[in-house]
Amino acid sequence: MSRTADISRKTSETNISLALNLDGTGKAEIATGVGFFDHMLTAFTRHGLFDLKVVAAGDLHIDAHHTVEDVGIVLGQAFAKALGDKRGITRFGQAIVPMDEALVEAVVDLSGRAHLSWSVEFPRPMLGEMDTQLFEEFSRALAGNALMTMHVVQKAGSNAHHVAEAAFKAMGRALKMAVAIEPRVAGEIPSTKGSL
Repeated sequence: MSRTADISRKTSETNISLALNLDGTGKAEIATGVGFFDHMLTAFTRHGLFDLKVVAAGDLHIDAHHTVEDVGIVLGQAFAKALGDKRGITRFGQAIVPMDEALVEAVVDLSGRAHLSWSVEFPRPMLGEMDTQLFEEFSRALAGNALMTMHVVQKAGSNAHHVAEAAFKAMGRALKMAVAIEPRVAGEIPSTKGSL
């Protein structure tokens, strides 16, 4: 069964095309026009072992907010579509990732309920041309549109680049675990309710 999704979204602020394969090898082709965001999505993809292609054109003459948030929306929709009814998945995932002095934990539940708990602080407001507040906006859009619960907790870190990179790698690794097929459940939906 192919667990893939191709989604496009066009608004007056952004034009995004995205292709996701949950069972990939970590191949990333990312072009959002926001260099640091591309770097983070590449880390997310590589550590999640997804294949992800993103082409985004946004109103960067204003700032990166619309582009970053809308990529989160489309990526969340792609996860939801690729997962289908979630039959046979592990459902829960967790990862703690160090990046030098930084340490970030991500925990996800592909529950069908959208929630983000974000406990990450950045010691500076910008990384390259990217406002560090946008990492939370991206994560909220991702969780909301994938209909998952996600907690991202910074345990240590004083370098903003390291904190961001640890967070994206942790999210990718937690999602890799959550979307993995668990052969012992024989294609059942991982819920006592019978649906997610």
